[in-house]
Amino acid sequence: MKIGLAQVRFPKSAAEGVETVENCMKQAAEEGCNLVCFPESIVPGLRGVGFEVETYNHEIQQNTLYKVKLFAKQLKLNVILPLEWRDELGMHLTAFVIDENGKELGYQTKNQIDPAEDQFGYKPGNGRQLFEINGVKFGIVICHEGWRYPETVRWAAVRGASIVFHPQFTGEVPDPQFYDYAMIARSTENGIYFASVNYALENQKSTTSLLSPKGECLIKAKAEKQELLTYTIEPGEANRLLAQRLLSNLLL
Repeated sequence: MKIGLAQVRFPKSAAEGVETVENCMKQAAEEGCNLVCFPESIVPGLRGVGFEVETYNHEIQQNTLYKVKLFAKQLKLNVILPLEWRDELGMHLTAFVIDENGKELGYQTKNQIDPAEDQFGYKPGNGRQLFEINGVKFGIVICHEGWRYPETVRWAAVRGASIVFHPQFTGEVPDPQFYDYAMIARSTENGIYFASVNYALENQKSTTSLLSPKGECLIKAKAEKQELLTYTIEPGEANRLLAQRLLSNLLL
């Protein structure tokens, strides 16, 4: 399966975010991708990270999802679309999965919220979902979850995921080596591909990357550059050996 990882600039508005998504979807389809993934909360943008973000508007979010479904069907392209999304429980950071027929396969909520995000009213979700496209099973963990809560990645690996996608936002950080090593750990401790998708940011220290099941960096975006990375993964190379040996009865 050929995947696309879209390292894009932070949107100045929800409308610009939609335009960015559609442009990258078109490019991904032209380059023969089966699936493309975007950074955390590409529409309308992530709050509290130094950018102006529009007031939440549920109608805009619904229209965004509707437009992307139609475009996915038109392009015959599967999409991981991270959005802000409000429901009866509150405001969530989510990642919707849309198949090549424009059908919504479900969504993954961010269940472990960064403490710095509490002030913006984000609420954690309460469940995890495994997805499957073209016979390839995958999970999604969102930003803070993949960095600080490795069990969220293992949840998917134990259930047969060959790859876990990691929509995120990581700007200028004092310890960039932590993020690189965390990606290596998530892949090698589970024997899966790990695809981390960041924005193109000024003074960027951690960039969009794809790690092999052996922890090798297969592709890596350039800092501050908007680009679509593509790679054909071989699901059979994800042996999930250590994940399968997990003794779940010993967990707290």
